[in-house]
Amino acid sequence: MATKASRSAARLMMAPAVILLLGWMLVPLTLTLIFSFKKFLPLRGDSIDSGWDWFTFFPSLEWVGFDNYARFLSSSAFWPSVITTLVIVGGVLLITVVFGILLAILLDQPMWGQGVVRILVIAPFFVMPTVSALVWKNMFMDPVNGLFAHLWRFFGAEPVSWLSEASLQSIVMIVSWQWLPFATLILLTAIQSLDGEQLEAAEMDGAPPLKRFWFITLPHLSRAITIVVLIQTIFLLSIFAEIFVTTGGAFGTRTLTYLIFQRVLESQNVGLGSAGGVYAIILANIVAIFLMRIVGKNLDR
Repeated sequence: MATKASRSAARLMMAPAVILLLGWMLVPLTLTLIFSFKKFLPLRGDSIDSGWDWFTFFPSLEWVGFDNYARFLSSSAFWPSVITTLVIVGGVLLITVVFGILLAILLDQPMWGQGVVRILVIAPFFVMPTVSALVWKNMFMDPVNGLFAHLWRFFGAEPVSWLSEASLQSIVMIVSWQWLPFATLILLTAIQSLDGEQLEAAEMDGAPPLKRFWFITLPHLSRAITIVVLIQTIFLLSIFAEIFVTTGGAFGTRTLTYLIFQRVLESQNVGLGSAGGVYAIILANIVAIFLMRIVGKNLDR
């Protein structure tokens, strides 16, 4: 049993790591919040006043209040970018959960070379997002030399220019391919923890495979599904690399994260981009609270 001295020693040893992590998160967040109320145009030079702001370690910047927030919110690209972000997140979650369950059930069946097949299925998760996006863009979706183009011509159809004619669907497909192994791995682990005696008893009672899946397997996977949805949503809300490499935010694929990137780097308006970052944090927290309620209900069962 841990004594008071051992608990104090444990807290003392953990303190440097906790302080480092808090600083790693709080310093950028604080600077983003400060810059969102300032006029900060670093390459234009017209936002710098005389003197030095020792609080932010930057030259004094003109205070503009909530102007950056109003400008970002009133932008014609703001709400479409929010909707695009939610559509991509929802599409990827739907594909990865549905196909993840199917793949997990398939991989749980005894087969020759089962270990090798599982490694091949999980491998895409370890590919960098930029690399996977480049592979899909040049090897699969190229309208001239891509694999899909050759396949379309083989069946006598006209090749599709995926990244311009079906750009949003293409982004969802690329991101789903990268996150499907993660969902499959979590769901496969959950399926392997299912008591086989329940399935055997249901089979002996004459229950068909579909009913066994619906009433036994799927309820058992509910917790794993909620974990997959929660973790993937946290990362998918900040999707950027796949869009930057493939469409560059064109053809209706500009997410909120990409809009912030454009405001900061392309227009060199750090204050406006920081206000967008605060909006992104608010959106992420709203989605996180909603998901945590769902997760909490499932974990309490």
